[in-house]
Amino acid sequence: MLKAESMVKATGLIVLCGGRSRRFGADKAACVIGGATLLERVVSVLSVLEREIIFVGAGPLPAPRPGKISSRWVSDVYPGAGPLGAVYSGLAASGYPYNLVVACDMPFLNGELLSHMMAEASGYDLVIPRSGDYVEPLHAVYAQACRDILAQLIAQGQLQLQALLSRVRVRYIDEAEWRRFDPERRSFFNINTREDLARAQRIAAGGE
Repeated sequence: MLKAESMVKATGLIVLCGGRSRRFGADKAACVIGGATLLERVVSVLSVLEREIIFVGAGPLPAPRPGKISSRWVSDVYPGAGPLGAVYSGLAASGYPYNLVVACDMPFLNGELLSHMMAEASGYDLVIPRSGDYVEPLHAVYAQACRDILAQLIAQGQLQLQALLSRVRVRYIDEAEWRRFDPERRSFFNINTREDLARAQRIAAGGE
């Protein structure tokens, strides 16, 4: 098994930028929280890893590219397959054996937790946080071994990422473990509604 430092270096970075955000009614990635857009906040956490970030989208992609990081935009190979198709698309575009996958609407990512997850990936196909029976598939590390299985699930019409869990070797990051890095459980907070956005702005301003 690879050492933790080697595992972090062997892990690519994928950000899922989604489609048209019908539920939210606008481009979530461009929403401003604490003086930065959602996409910029995600990039600011990932950029310390100093490697290319792959952005996956299903339509017109945000522009300009955030910051001066090395980045690449790829279109969703299966735009009707939701997050499962987007994860597949990111893996297909990546040359890394492991890939950290996060969504662009997570404003409070925790770099230490993400690095810990990457360090734990050796010997597993999927590293994923878990709270009770609930998992965080859009805040996880996927091995390239997942790619063919994802394609099979899409072909079978099984579009829930949870369907992958029984088919791969999973390293669960349970609550007691992830709370060592994120005791307030903000890593998994994502923006789905205007109310979520307002709450995120309050948190960023120190008001909650």
